[in-house]
Order: sequence, then structure tokens, then C-alpha cells
Amino acid sequence: MKKRVNWKIFLASFAIVFLTAFLGSIFTAQNTKSQWYESIKPSITPPSYIFPIAWTILFILIGFSIYFSWTNSNKNQKTKLAILFAINLIANVLWSLLFFSIKQTQLAFLDLIIIWASTLYLIIFLWKINKKSALLLIPYILWLSFAGILNYLIAF
Repeated sequence: MKKRVNWKIFLASFAIVFLTAFLGSIFTAQNTKSQWYESIKPSITPPSYIFPIAWTILFILIGFSIYFSWTNSNKNQKTKLAILFAINLIANVLWSLLFFSIKQTQLAFLDLIIIWASTLYLIIFLWKINKKSALLLIPYILWLSFAGILNYLIAF
């Protein structure tokens, strides 16, 4: 029997992700074309138009991951899920602030390690709840790994 969509949870999942993307864009949008950023970009940096496409796809996948994990978890797991996703998404917004707004590339790299580690922990934790929600985060951790290389090349 097919499970019905819980529209409240579905919309809340995507509202959380949209808010994260919006907050991050506040710090990022004005700075991606700045002279500062253009002068520090490593040669392996993809063209600028790739980033919004990649992040849109990643945030959609994260939204589905939140939805599937939340609707398949028990009460005890929900508290941990909320904390883990909150840490991850707050650190995600913080990276944009650190890197683009205050130009602290080394602190941004440390923050990226937190995002990466929390994503790995989420994948492991979610695997026990709903394998689909864990697998949806694989592209995210792969992109974070590449972003980590770019951030490292800039910071060090």
C-alpha cells in the first residue's frame, strides 16, 4: 500500500531548505562577481552559472531527504534529526557569511569541515531510518568535497 504524502511536513521541509538557500544567497549574491573573488578563484573553479544550478538541485535533494527521514522516523529520532539538520543548514549559511561577506577563507574552510562531517553523520544516521533519505545526501557530500578542495586552494 502506498503511503500518502504528508503535505504539512513536505511544505515545512522545503520551507526550511528555501530559508537556508535564501539566507545563504544574501551573503553570496553580491560577492560572486566581485574583484576579490575573481582574483582568488582557483583555475579548477567551474563557470559561475554552474553554482546556482548545482545548489538548486542539492537543496531540492536535501528537502526530500528531510521529508522522507522525518516521515519515517520515530519520536526519539525526530529530535536528533532536527538537531543534525539544523547544525548542517546553519553551518551552510555560516559558510557563505564567512567566505563571501567577511572574506575569512580559513574560517570558512573550518566551517566546511563541520558541514561535511555533519552531512556524513546524517547519511549514516539516516541509513537506519530511511535509506532513500540517506542516498539523497550523497550528491551533497560529493559537492561539499569538491567545494572543500576549492576552499582549501583559496585559504591555504
